[in-house]
Amino acid sequence: MKKLFLLLGFLVSSFSVVGADMSNGANNFYTSDKVAVQKVTFKNQYKMTVAGNLFIPNDLDRSAKNPAIVVGHPMGAVKEQSANLYATKMAEQGFVTLSIDLPFWGESEGQPRNAVLPDLYAESFSAGVDFLRTQSFVDRERIGALGICGSGSFVISAAKIDPRMKAIATVSMYDMGAANRNALNHSQTLEQRKQIIAAAAEQRDVEFAGGAVQYTGGTVHELTADTHPIQREFYDFYRTARGEYTPEGGSAQTTTQPTLTSNVKFMNFYPFNDIETISPRPMLFITGENAHSREFSEEAFKLAGQPKELVVVPNAGHVDLYDRVNLIPFDKLTAFFRAGLK
Repeated sequence: MKKLFLLLGFLVSSFSVVGADMSNGANNFYTSDKVAVQKVTFKNQYKMTVAGNLFIPNDLDRSAKNPAIVVGHPMGAVKEQSANLYATKMAEQGFVTLSIDLPFWGESEGQPRNAVLPDLYAESFSAGVDFLRTQSFVDRERIGALGICGSGSFVISAAKIDPRMKAIATVSMYDMGAANRNALNHSQTLEQRKQIIAAAAEQRDVEFAGGAVQYTGGTVHELTADTHPIQREFYDFYRTARGEYTPEGGSAQTTTQPTLTSNVKFMNFYPFNDIETISPRPMLFITGENAHSREFSEEAFKLAGQPKELVVVPNAGHVDLYDRVNLIPFDKLTAFFRAGLK
């Protein structure tokens, strides 16, 4: 019987590896012998602990003042999913980088787990800047920020009121406010939005009375014949060996899934309002040609002040830019941050 269970376990593991689409150099868990990594923690403005990974090039001149970048992970993910990859790749180019777990996710503090609070998400980027500005080998005046997926909207929200972020880039950005109010391509009606808000309000009563926490959205745990193509795209990253990661104390069952009662906080989140006030600090928006989220990068680009640039990656979808190193334009990011943080 023991041998049977071992065999079944091997088959399941093998299926996960084979089932993942590792094309175009997918390498979410990339590491580099050119970069040293250390776990760090620091407090945000509200005295909550933020967890991060600090990446330092091995050949960094620690007696000099060097440019640095804060990197944020996709919404519902953790720093080990996409953010560490970007941080490692940019550290290879000479930047000091810091990947962070947003509050309520990963190793950062915040209860209940998986809660949504956009202002606190944005605050974590400013807290990352606080931390980097205390490092002796970092130039306090040459710190940039990079947000992937939902973190793209959080970093914009942060940069609007934190001029210490000298250059801001987003990749596969989701405007988490618009996505929840209107859904993709404005496909959600006002009545549907009101139904979502009403369901969250009813669930508050349940949980206040001691009922179980309910989660919403996120990535499916099984594929069926009628699974939506966008869900399949996320499944291939979050539910296979390609990108699946469960932080210590976390749950694979709730990865990417925020609490139902808090997710409606996104309805009040308007990150692109006043985006033009970030100017003259440069902004770079990177999206995939075939990304279902492309509308958000295009809208931000339209509203942003100068200097700004929109890069559309040929033949790339939304999740492709999480980890497919052959598609991600790291050369463009490197040039952008070198110029913006010179």
